[in-house]
Amino acid sequence: MTALALRSRTVVVLTILIFAVCGANAPSEPRRRFEYKLSFKGPLLVQRDGSIPFWTHGGHSIASDDSIRITPSLKSKKGYVWSNERNTHPFWEVDMVFRVSGRGRVGADGLALWYTAQKGVEGPVFGSNDKWEGLAVFFDSFDNDNQHNNPYVMVMVNDGTQSYSHETDGSHQQLGGCLRDFRNKPFPVRVRVQYYKKTLTVWYHSGMSDNVDHYELCMRAESVTLPAEGYFGVSAATGGLADDHDVHSFLTHSLREPDTVIQGTGPGTVLPEEDLKKYEAEFDEYGHKLDKAREEYQKEHPEAKHHGEQDENVYESQDIRELNLIYAGQNAIHETMNELNKKMNNLISRNDRIVTQIEARGVPVQGGGGTGGAVGIHEIEEVLSYQKQLTQSLTDMRAVLDHVSSRIVQSGATGQGGDNKLNDAILGHVTSIQNDLRTLANKPGSANCPQSSCVTTFYLFLFMSAQVAAGVVYVMYKNHKEAAAKKFY
Repeated sequence: MTALALRSRTVVVLTILIFAVCGANAPSEPRRRFEYKLSFKGPLLVQRDGSIPFWTHGGHSIASDDSIRITPSLKSKKGYVWSNERNTHPFWEVDMVFRVSGRGRVGADGLALWYTAQKGVEGPVFGSNDKWEGLAVFFDSFDNDNQHNNPYVMVMVNDGTQSYSHETDGSHQQLGGCLRDFRNKPFPVRVRVQYYKKTLTVWYHSGMSDNVDHYELCMRAESVTLPAEGYFGVSAATGGLADDHDVHSFLTHSLREPDTVIQGTGPGTVLPEEDLKKYEAEFDEYGHKLDKAREEYQKEHPEAKHHGEQDENVYESQDIRELNLIYAGQNAIHETMNELNKKMNNLISRNDRIVTQIEARGVPVQGGGGTGGAVGIHEIEEVLSYQKQLTQSLTDMRAVLDHVSSRIVQSGATGQGGDNKLNDAILGHVTSIQNDLRTLANKPGSANCPQSSCVTTFYLFLFMSAQVAAGVVYVMYKNHKEAAAKKFY
């Protein structure tokens, strides 16, 4: 037994050591930093002159506030968009959201995501030039080699000497890829390309759901060498068939190892003098551009007011905003009380009709409970107790409303007198109902009620139960409204 226990402990210790070693050797996630000069995203994607900040588009591409249509669904069109800034980060990650849609069952030609040493120009490879140096991710819609393997996502790395083979769809030149249909999806398609420590990974989102985390691995390759610095771009082309190629966003993040600290980002650090002058010059440049654009706008729209001359009523103050919230709560209370008044009037009218029928026919009052449909004194007393509970609940509600009204009056609100009168009217109606029932209980009578049309005990209690239930529901509703109205104070 001792040997077995010793063996079990040894197994446990070895297991812990294995997990510890595996955890120590497991690769940690890199740190990400958003690079806004290498990214674009709607809304407000384009400026007044139709340009995209830090990017250049051309060919048949059309830029709008929400996306860039690289090519429209017209035959033999080409378009592109390239970053103006050169990427200087050795490791990076790109997330692109796009749509490829067309009316036909088959589309053409396709879309391409680029990372090249030099900025591309319009050409024959999905709208960009051939013999590029760098990375290309092709979303090929048309099956040129008739192998029934399209639409296809293909990754190709070129050193600047290879020419893309259109006849074979580059099948012998690819680094990797996956067979995925990206046309006419209900949601935008997403692709994530990561280059980290010479490992290239491509994830693909099918666009069949709006969950942005539903990525699947498309390809992964190690020992991949890409240019240390380069430009990002997107291009597309159409041929005899045509699709709309729309790019909604292109987000770039630079990657670094978790233990790496960027110079000048720690607490208490000071930027180098060169970087400080560079950022100040860039800030001044954009400030001058903004002033120039404002002056041009004022010249084109002389009727518009100058900067700093806006009407004081354009922006509301904090006090006015709080007062508007108080008025909104008061209006909600007033509408609720009006609705309650309508319901109480309906109940009172129904009760008056029943009391009138009872008084017209005469109801025998018995001390020990009624038989044959007669109403007993204890039954009427029970009804009166229900009425007292309802009256007490309404009184409590009135106290709460008076408290709310006093708080509103302290904040400057007015016009609560109508609600107090409404409360008094409701309590008056309830009191009249109570007096009618007391009169009914004290009224002597010996006439027998006809069995065919007399109101029996069952119907009386059914009506009173409905009335009590309506009161309870109203109390619960008002408690909920009061709890929600507390945020105004």
